[in-house]
Amino acid sequence: MNSIKSIKYPVKTPFWASWLWPAAYWRIKTTQPELYLTFDDGPHPKFTPWVLDQLKQADAKATFFCIGKNIQRYPEVFRRIIHEGHAVGNHTWNHTHAFHTSTNQYLREVEQTDLLTGSGLFRPPYGKMTPGLYRILRKTHRIVMWDVLSGDFDLRVNGEICAQRVIHYARPGSIIVFHDSQKAWPRLQTALPRVISHFQKQGYRFLSLNAGN
Repeated sequence: MNSIKSIKYPVKTPFWASWLWPAAYWRIKTTQPELYLTFDDGPHPKFTPWVLDQLKQADAKATFFCIGKNIQRYPEVFRRIIHEGHAVGNHTWNHTHAFHTSTNQYLREVEQTDLLTGSGLFRPPYGKMTPGLYRILRKTHRIVMWDVLSGDFDLRVNGEICAQRVIHYARPGSIIVFHDSQKAWPRLQTALPRVISHFQKQGYRFLSLNAGN
């Protein structure tokens, strides 16, 4: 269904979601014209450099939630993310589904990826964690969720729809999800430049997430 809304997942995170994981960050509390772009599932040798080029041209910063095995495969791309002043976070070693993995195995993947990212930021793949994992990880990581989901992973929509979703729902402090991945690329290449251009014309800045937020 080509719509800014979706019947399968919420584009705009419902207000009650934060009640489930109150220690997680769903958006940054601010009234300033600031937005927080995040990119999941990289680094990728083709799509992450393209994203970095877009951000550099716009003087924008972002946060990349990286998969450990992809950091291992493409260390030079990961180093470029750091070198250009963006933040990085942990997205597990194998993009692991918390409901299909033992707690011990999941935590081992998080620890293994932490060794490469050196970051206390964590985003669970698929946005899912068990209550036990949440209780453990909230003590050691800053769990980052989101306010607006672009849906660039959704094969049912096109890049323009993804851009319109973000433009329609984002507000000051929104944490926005894109993906620097093969699956998302057909939509990302249209949506990301549109989103950056639209909000910069409105006077917004794009910032990375860090300990000071």
